[in-house]
Amino acid sequence: MELKNRFIRSAIWEELADEKGHVTAELIKHYIELAQGGVSTIITGFSSIMEFDQPTNNMNGIYDDVFIDEYKGLTTIVHEYNTNIIMQIVHGGSKWGPSAVEHLITKTTPKEMNKKDIKEVVQAFGDAAFRVKEAGFDGVQLHVAHGFLLSMFLNPYYNRRKDDYGGSIENRAKIVFESYKSVRDVVGEEFPVLVKVNSEDFMDQGLTAEDSLYVCKALSEMGVDLIEVSGGSYSSREGEGPIRGNLDKKEKQAYFKEYAARIAEEVDVPVALVGGNRNMDIMEEILNQTNIEYFSLARPFICEPDIINRWINGDIASARCKSCDGCFGVRNGCQYI
Repeated sequence: MELKNRFIRSAIWEELADEKGHVTAELIKHYIELAQGGVSTIITGFSSIMEFDQPTNNMNGIYDDVFIDEYKGLTTIVHEYNTNIIMQIVHGGSKWGPSAVEHLITKTTPKEMNKKDIKEVVQAFGDAAFRVKEAGFDGVQLHVAHGFLLSMFLNPYYNRRKDDYGGSIENRAKIVFESYKSVRDVVGEEFPVLVKVNSEDFMDQGLTAEDSLYVCKALSEMGVDLIEVSGGSYSSREGEGPIRGNLDKKEKQAYFKEYAARIAEEVDVPVALVGGNRNMDIMEEILNQTNIEYFSLARPFICEPDIINRWINGDIASARCKSCDGCFGVRNGCQYI
């Protein structure tokens, strides 16, 4: 897969699909605006691999073959603008989980998965990836971050299993490795497979940076094509989740850069940094001083879908995004537009 620049639109909950996850005119319009705006690669909003477990409303679906033709139309349009589009696939973990532990924020308690359930999820990731490839996407990304199912398995607070899917990081990561292999076996060696991972969970008893590094190194050795480094979830300490505000000062931006830089130093695959990328000078400094190769943005594209074209054309002023979270999903839009 060729990229025309180093900028990636990171996955975001768009809330533009219909209630079953099907493509809508609004969703297509959103991706066309992004493709016109100059970004090299779009990663879609997270897309559910099993219909019964969708953590948010109006999220994309990829849990049935009926979606293939719908997305073919979408990928064809995006490709007209020399833009790549990758689908992010996810299991929500709201109804099934590694252990029956009440969620700290939602107060819901999932069913503890048995081995049969785990096998079904692993198979569902592979089935979803097959549909992604058939629909003409340029790659697929496994969502292993932000407290969804695969991320929950990595988290010792939520994963209290006593079998070979719990305990050590090697065991907790087993479903991640099995899901990756399920995807790779279906799409083949030449189709790009990406992962989005937490640098750490930023909560008591959560995934640590050391454990995250282990997972990233193992995935690198297995042949993953790119690792996008994020961090945190709804369970994180206040101000330490994946979506952070008060980025007016430059030192607060690119807030996962130290973690991503370490991972990039230790793995043999490209690393993309997401989280608070707003200023061209900061990103150029990171590019020149670390092994991080790509930069993912999410909220700035809601405010400025054409921000990459602006930068390419010489106006390198910082993103106009105030990181206020007033949008919280594309549907709400940006109050500063």
